[in-house]
Amino acid sequence: MTENRLLLSLTTTFVVLFLSFQGTSSAQETDASQPLFASHALMQVRIEAPLETLLKERPEDEYLDGAFIYTELDGSEQRLDLKIQTRGRFRRQKSTCNFPPVRLNFRKGQVEETIFANQDKLKLVTHCQTKRERYEQLVLREYLAYRTLMALTDKSKSARLMRITWIDTEGDNDLLEKYGFVIEDDDNVGDRIGMEEVSSSGLNYSDLDPAHTNLISLFQFMIGNTDYSLIRGPADDDCCHNAVPYTDGTIMRSIPYDLDFSGLVNAPYADPNPQFKIRSVRTRVYRGRCADNALLPATIQQFQDKKAEIYAVIDELTALDNKNREQVTEYFDDFYALISDPAQVERELVRECS
Repeated sequence: MTENRLLLSLTTTFVVLFLSFQGTSSAQETDASQPLFASHALMQVRIEAPLETLLKERPEDEYLDGAFIYTELDGSEQRLDLKIQTRGRFRRQKSTCNFPPVRLNFRKGQVEETIFANQDKLKLVTHCQTKRERYEQLVLREYLAYRTLMALTDKSKSARLMRITWIDTEGDNDLLEKYGFVIEDDDNVGDRIGMEEVSSSGLNYSDLDPAHTNLISLFQFMIGNTDYSLIRGPADDDCCHNAVPYTDGTIMRSIPYDLDFSGLVNAPYADPNPQFKIRSVRTRVYRGRCADNALLPATIQQFQDKKAEIYAVIDELTALDNKNREQVTEYFDDFYALISDPAQVERELVRECS
């Protein structure tokens, strides 16, 4: 028996207790201070903004004035002042998206006692291409990726799906209705999980909680994502690439975001990570650490325990059309078939660890 196989067989009580001690909850806990993320119900909202300027100039240093309109739980319509700007890197480029992601900036004084209480700046994932219906399905598939991680651990970013009516305040254009979703702010994540964001040029894997790192590695394998780093950032930026590191003063955890380059989403603009010899983002590559292989059986069991809940998220996402529902279900079916087969686990995970 190889050393890796010996490690894989270590399903000892120590591993189980270690996972419990490190707090890798199997489901995201609700934070009462953030009512926006206390529900997964679809929100119907309107955003009024100078869209012509927004889409043409794509400001990222200055905000444009707008308004955010939605219905409160008591049925009353709320109108909030809004500052809006474009954001991101790849999706902000006109060659990628004719409707880029945006940042919504609310007035703190206005959101008190509303669903948006304790929200300030929120990232909004948009539909990217206005005239191509396929891209709305991609929004839903990326939202599904966030919801999947939320089901697995509370050490993740919350997301809230919205049906948005966009109103251009600069013209008489037809109303534009598209799906989008907002993502929990970095600081609010830290407050919810009792950790602080780490500012660093880079980390070492030894700095990270091995149980959480193992879970994130298997999650990224599940959704077919290689466009991330839990310890390094881009050459001109701080740590980390599509992940935010947090610490409680004792241990660190990196929480991923920007999941649109995953095989689960399968966006037309997404290219495989050139670091790996794969031709399609749909091809899964395991990037877990060999040093964490002793935790792999317990990590796999976490995914098995949450299987029904994860598939229920797919069923609840009624906006997914039949074609996309079948595709994401089949993609997850392949993953669960793999982690249920010891021979495939050995070949695709244990032997392919980093």
